Amino acid sequence: MATFSAVTRQHILQAIGEHDSRGRDDFLGVYGFAPDDGYALLHEGRVYEPRAIVGVAHRYATGRLGIADEVAVDAATAVLRKRGFDVTEPAVATRTPVAAARPARAPRSTTRTSTPRTTTRASSAAPERVAPICPTCSMTLPATGVCDYCG
Repeated sequence: MATFSAVTRQHILQAIGEHDSRGRDDFLGVYGFAPDDGYALLHEGRVYEPRAIVGVAHRYATGRLGIADEVAVDAATAVLRKRGFDVTEPAVATRTPVAAARPARAPRSTTRTSTPRTTTRASSAAPERVAPICPTCSMTLPATGVCDYCG
């Protein structure tokens, strides 16, 4: 089970930044997380999946991804709240569901611009390679595979 004591607000903000740059579906797909039913991290008017954000923030903090099976939704929400973030819980039948509060995506423009796009996007199906970890000191191993600290 992953512990999240090393995860700081800055690590969470890094994970949010990666989420914003990749997009929700790619972010969840790369790291193997599913959407959290009813739970939502709210930050600067945007909605994020709490477990995925904390799992990736754990990777920024320790070099090891907190995989979906290790990140419980209650632990993720507790970490996020301790670090000063707003997390909503599943709506009760008398309240409005959280999914309805999510902002709708703006429709894509169908008009073409005169300059062609030259960027290529990687496939979202391929998961990101997780760096190997030293079994003794839990530090990320360099490309040589030999720990710089343990030898």
